[in-house]
Amino acid sequence: MQSLSKAVTVNDNPFMKPVEWVSLALLAGVILVVLPLVLDGFRLNLVGKYLTYAFVALGLVICWGYAGILSLGQGVFFGLGGYCMAMYLKLEASSVENTKIQSTPGIPDFMDWNQITELPWFWHPFQSLPLTLLLVVAVPVAFAFLISVAMFKRRVGGTYFAIITQAIAAILTILIVGQQGYTGGINGITDLRTLHGWDIRQDSAKFVLYFVNGGLLIGCILMAQYVKKSKLGRILVAMREKEDRVRFSGYSVAGFKVFAYCLAAAFAAIGGAMFTLQVGFMSPSFVGIVPSVEMVIYTAVGGRLSLFGAVWGTLLVNWAKTSFSESFPDLWLFGLGGLFIAVVLIFPNGLAGIWREHIEPRLFRKAKGLAPVAGPALPHGTPAE
Repeated sequence: MQSLSKAVTVNDNPFMKPVEWVSLALLAGVILVVLPLVLDGFRLNLVGKYLTYAFVALGLVICWGYAGILSLGQGVFFGLGGYCMAMYLKLEASSVENTKIQSTPGIPDFMDWNQITELPWFWHPFQSLPLTLLLVVAVPVAFAFLISVAMFKRRVGGTYFAIITQAIAAILTILIVGQQGYTGGINGITDLRTLHGWDIRQDSAKFVLYFVNGGLLIGCILMAQYVKKSKLGRILVAMREKEDRVRFSGYSVAGFKVFAYCLAAAFAAIGGAMFTLQVGFMSPSFVGIVPSVEMVIYTAVGGRLSLFGAVWGTLLVNWAKTSFSESFPDLWLFGLGGLFIAVVLIFPNGLAGIWREHIEPRLFRKAKGLAPVAGPALPHGTPAE
């Protein structure tokens, strides 16, 4: 007990090691400098969409990699954040002038099609941009808080929690599709035009949004890094390895799990809102079980213990998905399944683990003029950064 208390109290690690600063600079350089210079507008917008998924992967590093909470329903929070932003954009596009041909002007078109004659009460807060920006994070975090308190206070975890999150994703998808008059149904919320009068459909707007997206992602990486290096991060790791010992030391395990889950939900919600702005619509196809599992695969491929690896994994898997689905549309799902199996069986620490265990030691030894040898295996539970 004393050793655990000492482990979580002493924090002599710097905020970021030199190699981590280099990794951050490399990632920022590729995202903010290299890709905008070498890609055309269409491909750059695709990368911008990939980056929105990276927010979810960052949250999973904290939630799954460090706290040991496997969530297979992160698409729920991604979708809630996206829908909150889409509701504001849709209301702005549904002015009386733009909808004067409807039987009820001033409401979204899908409401008019479903014979709804006035704006529902829960749509009214999204007429304000500042309030919308607050609700983009507040609504998913509040939902995550309710789920996590209900589960973790009863010590529900592991496989049971993962299955429950899948069920929640399925239920929310069915709810959104079924309430077509209020949510847009299976088509989602489409025909989004302006953000506070700024036309987001133009190529110049998408170019600006790409950099906003990249800047927010870097900010979330720094926030996650702060959590990881703080006393809180040490407690999360200790909780993942020896939950009962942490509980017997006087810490509230349920409280720390709730925090990790809500933080992951906040990151996912920011990604969902940016997805809506970057792509121009939001639909229930991004809320369900399949996208949620794919988001876990992004994290696993990059390395569930590595913030930078999760981002690289997201970019790599989505680039492969786009490339293979264009050439071999029927084989992509088999490739995705094979990739997940390879992660589990061959490189369980993902790309970051391969770098840490095999590539980085050789580079350092070559730099010192020594013969390259294989690096030591990464111990279980050791962060691969």
